[in-house]
Amino acid sequence: MLIDTHCHLYTDAFDLDRQQVVERSIQADVQYIILPGIDAETHSALMRTSAAFPHFCLPAIGLHPTSVSTDYESELDFLEQQLKDTSFIAIGEVGIDGYWSQEFIKQQCEAFERQLEWAAHYNLPVIIHSRSAFDKLFELLYLRRSLNIRGVFHAFSGNYQQFRQLQKCGTFKIGIGGVLTYKNAGLAQTVAKIDPSFFLLETDAPWLTPVPHRGQRNESAYLSFIAQRLSEILEKPYEEIACITTQNACSLFNIS
Repeated sequence: MLIDTHCHLYTDAFDLDRQQVVERSIQADVQYIILPGIDAETHSALMRTSAAFPHFCLPAIGLHPTSVSTDYESELDFLEQQLKDTSFIAIGEVGIDGYWSQEFIKQQCEAFERQLEWAAHYNLPVIIHSRSAFDKLFELLYLRRSLNIRGVFHAFSGNYQQFRQLQKCGTFKIGIGGVLTYKNAGLAQTVAKIDPSFFLLETDAPWLTPVPHRGQRNESAYLSFIAQRLSEILEKPYEEIACITTQNACSLFNIS
């Protein structure tokens, strides 16, 4: 069985065939899908999708760094109230993104710090987004290592040295997605140096579609292509990779 630890199934990209997407995922041996949060505007859609597929779609909650702007404090207040009233599997998707804009980096850092405090208070793992911001993100995590944060670096694209740095800050897995199947991505060389006990599988659907479907909308049924590529790189049987990554996900997210 497989677990898609990062899928935005609730977005409008799936409005026309969400039920069929779920059915294809189940047929492809996907046992659970984790739905990371983005912001207050999309929260209702996330919760509706989770309710429509109970015990299959597991909701997380968080303010995505690219959704941080001048009103980020009110966004956080809304999400924190939801966190108090409802059970979630993780805090996320949270982090820092310096790729799309540097305008609200200070606010992104403040939002990230506050959400790390949620994770510590509620004893939940974090789903971390990092793009063009590793040094700043590592600095914030290292300063708060006493919080004993655990989580996953979603769509990990760093090098082996950066992976080693992260382990000084807490207990962190790395999310492996469709990029691993791209010929010139360079991720394979890093992955080959890391023990498989650190790997989670994810699609980030509808984005980052793996080969051989690159260029199409991504979906959880394609998780098997990522698992297959990982098994080739690590020279381990597919079934072993599926088992290890599923166990890793269950352990991190407390899935029975």
